[in-house]
Amino acid sequence: MVEFDDVKRLIGEILQLGERVRTFGPDTPLLGSIPEFDSMAVVTLINALEEQFGIQVADDEISAETFETVGKVYEFVREKVMAGT
Repeated sequence: MVEFDDVKRLIGEILQLGERVRTFGPDTPLLGSIPEFDSMAVVTLINALEEQFGIQVADDEISAETFETVGKVYEFVREKVMAGT
């Protein structure tokens, strides 16, 4: 099972946000709102999500909308895990 806090913690680790990540909720904006969240961070996060949750993310599944908020990343990962992909 994928927990919101696990996804949030992973985002904090990848972006090296330290204690800032503690205040993140589902509606916390990511893309365009956090300077550390650039294109390289997106790639690093995708790789970490794949490894941590045993999912595969195809290129055509990657969109700005997926990384718009912490909650959207969580929902994306949860759906992938539930689908077994």
